[in-house]
Amino acid sequence: MTEDPIALEVFRHRISAVATEMGDVLRRTSHSPNIKERADCSVAIFEPRGEMIGQAEHIPVHLGSMPASVAAIIDRFDPRPGAQYAVNDPYAGGTHLNDLTLLRPVFVDGVLVAWVANRAHHADVGGDAPGSMPARATRLSQEGCVVSPILAVVDGTWQDEFHSPFIAATRTPLERAGDLAAQLGANEVGATRIAELIGSATEAFRHSSIALLDYGERRMRSALSELSPGTYRFEDVMEFGDEDLPIAVAVRIEDGHLEADFAGTHPQIDGNLNAVEAVTRSCLYFAIRVATDPTIPANGGCYRLLDVNAPIGSLVNAQPPVAVAAGNVETSQRIADVLLGALAQVAPDRVPAAGQGTMNNILIGNERFAYYETLAGGQGGRPGKAGLSGIHTGMTNTANTPIESLHMHYPFRVTRYTLRRGSGGAGRHPGGEGLEREIEFLEGAELSLIGERRRNRPWGLAGGEPGACGEDWLLRPDAAPERLPGKTTLTVRPGDRLLVRTPGGGGWGSTTKFGH
Repeated sequence: MTEDPIALEVFRHRISAVATEMGDVLRRTSHSPNIKERADCSVAIFEPRGEMIGQAEHIPVHLGSMPASVAAIIDRFDPRPGAQYAVNDPYAGGTHLNDLTLLRPVFVDGVLVAWVANRAHHADVGGDAPGSMPARATRLSQEGCVVSPILAVVDGTWQDEFHSPFIAATRTPLERAGDLAAQLGANEVGATRIAELIGSATEAFRHSSIALLDYGERRMRSALSELSPGTYRFEDVMEFGDEDLPIAVAVRIEDGHLEADFAGTHPQIDGNLNAVEAVTRSCLYFAIRVATDPTIPANGGCYRLLDVNAPIGSLVNAQPPVAVAAGNVETSQRIADVLLGALAQVAPDRVPAAGQGTMNNILIGNERFAYYETLAGGQGGRPGKAGLSGIHTGMTNTANTPIESLHMHYPFRVTRYTLRRGSGGAGRHPGGEGLEREIEFLEGAELSLIGERRRNRPWGLAGGEPGACGEDWLLRPDAAPERLPGKTTLTVRPGDRLLVRTPGGGGWGSTTKFGH
């Protein structure tokens, strides 16, 4: 393992292959459809000091924020062989409480050589509503069981201080136990593969890890140097009741560095749209790869040149004890949008129009089950290509749950599932279409919806038209159709139906011959 370019590229792909295998093990052995079918999980590998050296192609909001969780654990514990550590506390490197990170140190011949980590979204962690993302939450304690950095596993055995409270809090203990076991097993596989990769060459592995990080830094510096120096501004909004809450950014590029300054963003609120700084950083990491070169290795080296100035106590750097569930899934999408809107001014040939800008979160459950899903929508039109239809965009990268799996696991059925024709914005390269999905409930349950772009349309670029807003409808046999707020929690009865129409993407380019 040397700095020879070919050897370094081989090393990079071997690390990525380990992460990919870990993710495959996690999905195959998990119990919940949310992880097994939707792939709501992510995996990464870190060097001993906590810099990421490789990842699988999983979920941007997970991967970009995971280094903060690793740092929180490294700061608190002296790692020991056979241990695994857990955290979901958003104010200690997490995102929201559903996303539990499990971290394992890897020792070879008594030397700490790496960390392997995975993050998985648990469909219920004991919040005030099934699914643990209650739309009315104002405090973190209302969203479920908080796990500050803790020793979770010793020599393959769960520690009661972590495992018992976590399982006791949830409405679905068997499913949670199964998903935790899958997380543990995925890390064990990763540790084994890293040890096999190293053999006895611990010093060579360390050298190659450092070389890979430095390579990522050089690639990012080169990419940033191709962007015109200057300050580029953009602003968009979050929908909170009848209010529009601004998220503003000024992207400054100078001397091979980039800073994203969010001065002017709305203060944190008594609601759950607050995002912690780790989420905001993950959005920057995603957006800069879109606007520069996605072949740059996704590791800690390329992030050394990217800085965030997020005002303390704002929507993009929330402080305890406010709720944060939607900050991870919805505000992250808007942070990415404003970053891409700013970067489109300096990289117009790379940045697409706005995608749907939401994850369309649906949570259904009672004391017997908990279902969680995010629905796909339209991708923004791109320079040279139309946007894709019915896919997850921005800070998420999951799949939709297959209808067959829904019917097998939950007391409802899908009665309509199609593309939402005409929802993409017009343009030389039109935006992609959203989805329409209708669910009929077969037993009483509590329903929570958390969505965005219900009032403000996804914007077009270069003269393209905006995409259509999303819509949520409650259809009851004995009442007129009721349009629901984008963020709500309510009780549904057998025979009721939920119809969700997800937003389309914005169009790119004017449809007129000489448009700009």
